[in-house]
Amino acid sequence: MAGNKRFPLDLLLVAGLVLLTDIFVLTPGLNGSFIRVVLGIPMVLFLPGYTLVAALFPGKEDLGWIERVVLSLGLSIAVVPMMGLWLNYMAWGIRLMPIIVSLSVFTLLMCGAAYYRRRNLPGEEVLVVSFRAVALDLKDEILNKPETTVEKILMVLMVFSILASLGTLTYAAVVPKEYEHFTEFYILGPEGMASNYPTEYVLGEDGNVIVGIVNHEYRTVNYAMAARLDNRSLDLPENMKYINLAHNESWEETLEITPPFEGTDMKLEFLLFNDTEKEVPYRELRLWINVSEKAEEA
Repeated sequence: MAGNKRFPLDLLLVAGLVLLTDIFVLTPGLNGSFIRVVLGIPMVLFLPGYTLVAALFPGKEDLGWIERVVLSLGLSIAVVPMMGLWLNYMAWGIRLMPIIVSLSVFTLLMCGAAYYRRRNLPGEEVLVVSFRAVALDLKDEILNKPETTVEKILMVLMVFSILASLGTLTYAAVVPKEYEHFTEFYILGPEGMASNYPTEYVLGEDGNVIVGIVNHEYRTVNYAMAARLDNRSLDLPENMKYINLAHNESWEETLEITPPFEGTDMKLEFLLFNDTEKEVPYRELRLWINVSEKAEEA
């Protein structure tokens, strides 16, 4: 008879894990904890495939638990890259927020589909999850089911592949990856935008630019900064001459520029040195400015 009302414990648990993962991935302060890694591994490697298998095979006789576990892992490994490929062609791109939202929506939709299909099966055919029964079924299938040599080899290979996948993902999540070592060095206009730079000056009057540095060198760096106008040094405030930044630390200050002489098409340079090369600039920025003589007052 259709309309089974038994409580879908496994689907409820999956939905809870999805929501808990979203909280730990997207909430500032929680997204740096190790719990995020622990929850993220099943979110990527197991839950999407498990709910898809549950929707496709809602009956308890449709698949054994070994087959369900293997298919869940295999389909998860297939679904996640396909979702990434789809996102790559969308406006959102492959970023953390679109990925976690897409995985969550897919998994929860499959939970709903699996629950609907179970409700429409006769009561005696519905898959009801009891963790003790699952463990006993797995033990019975592994120890008591007669297998050929080929099946045993395939089983060993399957277990090894699963463990290797879990180990690789865990290592990638736990061990931080070192990307390219570099330093951001930039100048912005007075409004904090990469535009409207002051290029027209009157002798004796000043203009402002914002100078910024971001350290991505994976170490603490002692920077030195200098400014030149047509190869003549300009004085800088003391707090701008030497800047010490840790990895991923940023620094930004407003610099007041007062050209000491007039001229046209003059090269205003900002030079950044690091602690390994103090003679040759590590980064350079330049603007072309005009400085006119101060107009006489009437």
